[in-house]
Amino acid sequence: MNGQGENDNKVNYENALNVYCIFKLKDILIDNLKKIEAYDLFNSIEMPIMEVLADMQYTGIYIDKDELMNYGKVLQEKIRDLEKQVYELSDAEFNINSPKQLGDILFNKLELPVLKKNKTGYSTDVETLSKLKKYHPVIEKILEYRQVSKINSTFVEGLVPYINQNTGRIHSNFHQTVTATGRISSTEPNMQNIPTRMEIGKPLRKVFKAKEGYTFIDGAYSQIELRIFAHIAQDEEMIKAFNNNEDIHKQVASKVFGVLIEDVTSEMRSKAKAVNFGIIYGISDFGLAEQIGVSRKQAKEYIQQYLEKYSNIKKYMDDIIEFAKENGYVETLFKRRRYIPELQSNNFNVRQFGQRAAMNTPIQGTAADIMKKAMIEVYNELNENKLESKIVLQIHDELLIETKIEETEQVKNILKNCMENVIKLSIPLKVDINIGNSWYDAK
Repeated sequence: MNGQGENDNKVNYENALNVYCIFKLKDILIDNLKKIEAYDLFNSIEMPIMEVLADMQYTGIYIDKDELMNYGKVLQEKIRDLEKQVYELSDAEFNINSPKQLGDILFNKLELPVLKKNKTGYSTDVETLSKLKKYHPVIEKILEYRQVSKINSTFVEGLVPYINQNTGRIHSNFHQTVTATGRISSTEPNMQNIPTRMEIGKPLRKVFKAKEGYTFIDGAYSQIELRIFAHIAQDEEMIKAFNNNEDIHKQVASKVFGVLIEDVTSEMRSKAKAVNFGIIYGISDFGLAEQIGVSRKQAKEYIQQYLEKYSNIKKYMDDIIEFAKENGYVETLFKRRRYIPELQSNNFNVRQFGQRAAMNTPIQGTAADIMKKAMIEVYNELNENKLESKIVLQIHDELLIETKIEETEQVKNILKNCMENVIKLSIPLKVDINIGNSWYDAK
């Protein structure tokens, strides 16, 4: 009994000490936030968003377990089929999940060119295998096998343990301060990772459903990072395109490839889109060449053409890197600060990462701040109007509300108005609204 009492006293003492230290630090921290002009960010965004995230976590999102398990069976059948195809194409049976056995089949038996080695032997990572696609049809099947296997293990078998037995819902943990750019993240499970691009992975969203008497309303920002990029860089051409409601990727293709906008092909638009988003993330000519399947020289020409036609973009990139080198940090429009010590590194690759972070953080970070501010406004509007609809998910540029059917029109208007008018930029923010009984249908 004595031992337990001493232990309780120790815990109480430590808790009291923590509270005392936090109280003594309060004024110091507030002063420091005011000095770097970040107190408003803390007070009007980071503090209020806690309540929103707590409510989202408590509410959770319903998942149809039976449909999830049926989807898992489809994936398992696909895995078995792909396994057979790999064996037939390689004329051998082996453990596809073993890098050693896979390397032996690809580089010894099939005699494919060895592009990279590691400590344990031949490299069989995604990057290496992607470069080998043209040498043998088995590579495509191996990559597909890995994709489907990962979806099954991570998003079928991986989601089941997180289904709450009492609510039948998943209550993910949402975090506001984990990412360097300020983006909201989630764990247990990570809802940000639910597949959206792969066709085989898209049906996973069908298992997330609105409860009876409710529907989902999904609001997604349209090209928010490009719009912020145009605003921050104050590039007249991009601002004009967005204000005229033009297809920005077509406009870029027209300028980069030197053709009339009506003559832009879908392939040109696709390449221009890769350049558009690549520039935001500081993509290299090598990286762009790999992504769109052209020579490094051609990719370099695309980037140069882009920067010549959109001169303020080039100026922004040079200025922000110079600012980061001089001050050691960059900021979002809301004064969220990110320190970038990597710019002082002796390692070239680390410095390159620092430059990319310096260019991208003000854009991606501002997008994150805008989303948080919009979430707070939507949450407050729903509560002030005494609505029963709830925010259940936030994924990057997308906000999902489980909406009482009778409240659909009201919630749709609240969502669109709050998201589009949360900040005034040189160009309007645009939000696409979709409605459906499942997350898949609402996308």
